[in-house]
Amino acid sequence: MARADFWDRQQDAQATVERLKTLKKIVDPWHKANHAASDLVELLGMMDEHQAESLAEFQQDVAKLAREVELLEFQRLLSDPFDPNNAIVSINAGAGGTEACDWAQMLFRMYSRWTEQHDCTMQMIDMMQGEEAGIKSVTFLVQGSYAYGYLKAESGVHRLVRISPFDANKRRHTSFASVDVIAEVDDVPEIEIKDADIRIDAYRAGGAGGQHVNKTSSAIRITHLATGIVTQCQNERSQFQNKQVALKVLKARLFERLRQEKEAALSTKYGPKKKIEWGSQIRSYVFHPYTMVKDHRTDYETSNGQAVMDGDLDAFIETYLKQNVTKS
Repeated sequence: MARADFWDRQQDAQATVERLKTLKKIVDPWHKANHAASDLVELLGMMDEHQAESLAEFQQDVAKLAREVELLEFQRLLSDPFDPNNAIVSINAGAGGTEACDWAQMLFRMYSRWTEQHDCTMQMIDMMQGEEAGIKSVTFLVQGSYAYGYLKAESGVHRLVRISPFDANKRRHTSFASVDVIAEVDDVPEIEIKDADIRIDAYRAGGAGGQHVNKTSSAIRITHLATGIVTQCQNERSQFQNKQVALKVLKARLFERLRQEKEAALSTKYGPKKKIEWGSQIRSYVFHPYTMVKDHRTDYETSNGQAVMDGDLDAFIETYLKQNVTKS
């Protein structure tokens, strides 16, 4: 019991620190932009119209500030109460064996790069390797300001068209992978998980990891009996910690399910919403016979596929979220 209390206190302290960091990241950029605007106004009053070099530099500073303010204004439009939260992201390979597993790993790398570029941190929860290459599934936590608010735009089926590196005949292949994004939640009164509601299985973690991973059954799989939802964690060092993380993910998934049920109940009044279903891809990544990444929800596209795979997703995310704000 004392161990559980200690773990709960640690979790509460970490949640408080993360909340303070989130608030600081919201307030500080506005103060910074305000100071920059004041400096530019003061500099403008001191400038001579014949100072061409200074004028060009001034215009660049104004353009940079305008972009920063645009991003801050956009962030203000994220009105969902859970938008500032961390995001739990799951990637699952579709049918297609090695091809699909490799595509899932490419997507995982893409989101890893996006996370790095946005000063977020990634915490691995669970990963299942592919039989020959890539990954069958992976679940990870993205910790950072508005991580869920941004990454929720990535939920859906992602389609890849390319010449397969695994095909000796160099034929074109189409692969699918699904991305699921839910908000990390802490205390949710509507969600109560009782011991009788779940089945907990311990198993030995797979993959590299040293003596602890190889010799103990520390990984945990939790099945919610009523809904069939399964969560698992094998990244932490102890069975107890893995259980706590898996329970947190389960609570988040149950809460997301509850939110979806409420939205479905209101759909007759406000109009039906498009479901994310297997086969109805939200985005296509085409690398043969031409290069094009296109979002089918907004029609936004780019021919710079390499930049996208290196984590340059902001234009896709912002276009989608702005369109949703306009519709609502």
